[in-house]
Amino acid sequence: MDLVQLLTDPDNVLTAFVAIVAFATIVTLVRPMLFTSSLEGRLKSVSNRREELRRRSREEIAKRASGSSLRQTDEGLYKKVVDRLQLSRLLEDPKVAEKMAQAGFRGPRPISAFYFFRFLMPFVFAMTAAFYLFVVNDFGLPTMSRFTICVAALLLGYYAPNVYISNVAQKRRESIVAAFPDSLDLLLICVESGMSIEAAIQKVSQEIGGTSIELAEELTLVSAELSYLPERRQAYEGLAKRTNHPGIKAVATAMIQAERYGTPLGAALRVMAKENRELRLSAAEKTAAALPAKLTVPMILFFLPVLFVMILGPAIITVQDTLAKQHSGG
Repeated sequence: MDLVQLLTDPDNVLTAFVAIVAFATIVTLVRPMLFTSSLEGRLKSVSNRREELRRRSREEIAKRASGSSLRQTDEGLYKKVVDRLQLSRLLEDPKVAEKMAQAGFRGPRPISAFYFFRFLMPFVFAMTAAFYLFVVNDFGLPTMSRFTICVAALLLGYYAPNVYISNVAQKRRESIVAAFPDSLDLLLICVESGMSIEAAIQKVSQEIGGTSIELAEELTLVSAELSYLPERRQAYEGLAKRTNHPGIKAVATAMIQAERYGTPLGAALRVMAKENRELRLSAAEKTAAALPAKLTVPMILFFLPVLFVMILGPAIITVQDTLAKQHSGG
C-alpha cells in the first residue's frame, strides 16, 4: 500500500515528470557534443552493400544453373516468431515494404520486426493500462469505463508501429526534400562538366552529406543500383518510391524520359532544379502564412496576460496607494 500511495501521490508524479523533462532537455543539449555525424558509417554500410551485390552477382553468373538469389535472408528471432505464428498473413499489409523503405529500413529483417511489434504492442499497451487502472489507481472510474480504456489502449498499441514508421518516414522525407534542390544544382554542374550520371550522382552524394545524411545515402544507393540493375529506369523509380515526394518523382520521370528518348539530361535537370527551388520556396511561404494562426493561442495564453499586468499593474498600485491615503486621512 505504501508503494501504491507513493506512485499515486500527485507531488511525486509531478516531481517525476519535471525530472524526466529536465533529463530530456539535458540529453538534447549534450547529445550533439557527444555523438559525431553518422554519415561515414551509413555511407560505408551502403558501400558494403554494393560490394555484397557485386560478390553475389558474380556468384549468380558462376552459378546461373542453380539460380542463386541476390536477396537478403533473415533467420533472426523476429523472423522465427513471425513464421511460427504466421503473422505476415494475419497482419498482412501490402505496402509494408514500401513504408519501411520510405523510413530508411531496408531488407527483410525490419519487416519481420515490424510484424513482431505490431503483434506484441497491443498486448503491452492493454496490460499496462489494465495494471494501472485495476491495481495501482482506478481514479474512481466504474469497471466498464476502465475496461473501455483498456480496449482503447489495445487499439492504440496496434496502430503504434504504423505511427512510428510514418513519423520516421516524414522526418526522413523532410530532410531529403530540404537538400534536394541543392543536390540537383550540383548534379547539373557535374553532368555539364562531362561526368557520367553514375559518377555525378556518386560525387553529389559525397558533397551533400553535410546537409542531409539521408539524401546522401539515397543517392549512393541509386548510384549502386544504376551499376547493377538491368535497367536504369528501375533505379530512378526506386528513388521516387523511397522518397515519396512529388518533386523527386517528377525528377525521376524526367530522367527516365531523357534516358529513353535521348534528350539532353542537362536541360531536364536545369528545369527540374528550378521547379524544386520553387516548390521549396512555396512550402516556406505556406509555413510563414500559417504562423499567425498558430501563434494566436500562445499569444492569448502567454503574451496578453503579461502585457495586461505590465500595463495595468502600475495603475492598480497607484489607485491602491491613493485609496490607502484617503482611508488613513479619513
